[in-house]
Amino acid sequence: MVKSPGWFQVKAGEDISGTTSFYIDVSNFYKDNCAINPLPMTRYLDPKNDFIFKKIFGHHPDLLKSFLNAVLPLPEGCIIESLTYLISEHVPVLDGSKSSIVDVRCKDNHDHYFIVEMQMEWITDFIKRMLYNTATTYVRQLKKGEPYQKLSPVYGLALINDRFEEGEEWFHHYKMSHATDEKKILNDIQLVLIELPKLKPTTITEKKLTILWLRFLKEINEKTKEIDPHLLEVEEIKKALELLEVASYNETELLEYDKRWDLVSSEKTLLTGKFAEGLAKGEAKGLTKGRAEGEIKAKTEMVRNFHQLGIPIEQIAIAAKLSHQEVEDMILKT
Repeated sequence: MVKSPGWFQVKAGEDISGTTSFYIDVSNFYKDNCAINPLPMTRYLDPKNDFIFKKIFGHHPDLLKSFLNAVLPLPEGCIIESLTYLISEHVPVLDGSKSSIVDVRCKDNHDHYFIVEMQMEWITDFIKRMLYNTATTYVRQLKKGEPYQKLSPVYGLALINDRFEEGEEWFHHYKMSHATDEKKILNDIQLVLIELPKLKPTTITEKKLTILWLRFLKEINEKTKEIDPHLLEVEEIKKALELLEVASYNETELLEYDKRWDLVSSEKTLLTGKFAEGLAKGEAKGLTKGRAEGEIKAKTEMVRNFHQLGIPIEQIAIAAKLSHQEVEDMILKT
């Protein structure tokens, strides 16, 4: 019997009570008796997909409440405690963008209205759409004959998966203020636009929950293999991550998910094509304009040379195929 630490095999019926310490090699046991079947890796969907975005924020008021409290510049002490979903109203569709915008509408316990939009591609008229959306929501609060005092603030929040401005600023907060005194503010309609690609959480230490929610939207997608433990520390974000697991959806829902991405890709292709077409037209117009300007410059030089040689204006007009007045104007500009 081995009395010192080491490796040995224990035979059936053998007394090992006298040993002081020992190690048992179980590597062969696992190798021979346990099938090498690691747990399947959790696969996630992208929360920016409009189908999933609405699944998370359009059906779980606790998640939307946490998200809005973290992201919106609410008045001090004004915390959203409860939310009521509203029916989305019909608004004008932006050219070339039918499915890349999704909105969730709700009202909180303070009667404040919120419109949350996820925009995949930046479109020039998007801010106008947001203004129309928030202004319409503001106006429709009142029924005929009701006093204006009943009007409540409306917040428009847009999460944009694209860059639309130069520079590193990613949080854009718009509200009406006095032209010469910025302290005088009208808070009834406010817009917040967030450029997700610019988000750099490593340089931001304040408002941790804000950054964690925005990281959830920006970073999690089909390629995600590991979840940052910081995200799992927030109960609402942890729940939202569970709602992103592929295993939570049936085949029909996953087909719908793919279909939404196909639509976004088609719209992006359409927008790119329109941009290229507009660029080509602009270049063609520029070339035409350039040729015309070149011809005018050449004729002007010819007219001035003829005039210096003492040739009568009538003859210059015939040679240059210009009117008498046009020739005089060219000569006067010398």
